[in-house]
Amino acid sequence: MMKKRLLGLASLLLFFLLAACAGNEATTPNENADTESDTHEIMDNNRGESDSNKEMDHSGMHHSGSDEVPEGLEEAENPTYPVGSKVIMHADHMPGMNGAEATVSGAFTTTVYSVTYTPTNGGEPVENHKWVVHEEIETAGAEPYKPGDEVVLHADHMKGMKGAKATIDTAEQTTVYMVDFTDEATGEKINNHMWVTEDELSPVE
Repeated sequence: MMKKRLLGLASLLLFFLLAACAGNEATTPNENADTESDTHEIMDNNRGESDSNKEMDHSGMHHSGSDEVPEGLEEAENPTYPVGSKVIMHADHMPGMNGAEATVSGAFTTTVYSVTYTPTNGGEPVENHKWVVHEEIETAGAEPYKPGDEVVLHADHMKGMKGAKATIDTAEQTTVYMVDFTDEATGEKINNHMWVTEDELSPVE
């Protein structure tokens, strides 16, 4: 009788042990799947942030410049914002720029371009760089370029830009401005930043 009870208890314990193991095996793949899914999601998010940061990387930009302008660039005769005007910028060419107050240090009439180019010092192509004026393109003639035209840049706004082959993305005849402002992100004083277009500015109220 005692042997039967012991055998019964042993069978019962074995049953529970097998059930517990089966339960663990059943949940482990799901848990692993959830973990892998979370890992992929994090990697995808990080990849997206990395791509975004690459597009917004302005570490090579020459924020300040001299007051010397490209040869042949003509001063605007009656600009909306004369030299000395206080303006608000609505452009994000670099961090700390959008919404900052600026002082106009130059106003010029020209054709302005956004361009895509591959830096001469290596690296990925820079897409839709704003802005390059007509007089900053090598061997530029009197006629403005059109979207799709291939040119060689003489501008030196960023490292690897001067001498780079570029494609014109957009072209517009307008007034461009050189401005002084304080970088709202770093507090750095930026002098003679080139360029901001007229539709990227508004008067200080």
